[in-house]
Amino acid sequence: MEINMSDIIKIENLTYAYVTEEGKNAVALDHINLSIKEGSFVAVLGHNGSGKSTLAKHMNAILLPEGGKVYVAGMDTSDENLVIEIRRQVGMVFQNPDNQMVANVVEEDVAFGPENLGIDPNEIRRRVDDALRQVGMYEYRTHAPHLLSGGQKQRIAIAGIIAMRPRCIVLDEPTAMLDPMGREEVISTIHELNRKNGITVVLITHHMKETIDADRLLVMKDGRIVADGAPCEVFKNVRELKEVGLDVPDTTELIFQLNEEGFNLPLEALTVEECASAIYAVLS
Repeated sequence: MEINMSDIIKIENLTYAYVTEEGKNAVALDHINLSIKEGSFVAVLGHNGSGKSTLAKHMNAILLPEGGKVYVAGMDTSDENLVIEIRRQVGMVFQNPDNQMVANVVEEDVAFGPENLGIDPNEIRRRVDDALRQVGMYEYRTHAPHLLSGGQKQRIAIAGIIAMRPRCIVLDEPTAMLDPMGREEVISTIHELNRKNGITVVLITHHMKETIDADRLLVMKDGRIVADGAPCEVFKNVRELKEVGLDVPDTTELIFQLNEEGFNLPLEALTVEECASAIYAVLS
């Protein structure tokens, strides 16, 4: 198979099913084809049960394909000899940061991953300090993780992944258990990592607002990708998104409703500033 080396993740005809409590097969992924370019920021949006978390877990071999193939940096995830290297390349951050905390001191927690990789202690020290600075948590390095806020804990979890120097971070609804301030902290942190460090980001979420600044937005329903494009293009399809049970950002909804009343406003005005400017331009 020919693999484009600018693609950090390549998925071909991926299928996966799980067994329900009633003993029936339920399709979670239905012939997914997807390429993710290195250095990009991709958001994946969908309701619970849409398949987005199942897709995320295939990106670093937590789950293996039942049909089709997943390649990470050209490596086949179904090759058990490559699993460790695949997980070096793609790190995972989950919903509940408490489930990822393994030590009683922040810097020891961040060091856990590099230690398991057998990295030299002096290099681990450098990586831990660097990772904590990158997520804005260096001053908390000697604190107890359980005393931190939810947003701070999630940033520590991200630092633990960064310290292993992955090329890609997949975040599976990392803000689901956080308050609005914590959500803003985490989203700001991962955008910074993407912009300044060139780390590929795949953000799984059900919060519309978190997807606005992504390079690319995928919308999933019933194990399929039903929309794929820049957020401003995807959200223009208001009726189609509502038909699959998804809302759109408040700004898009406002413009959509105004257009229903006879205005002619651009649906791609996603941010509050863009929306306000568009409305002002029409009214003035």
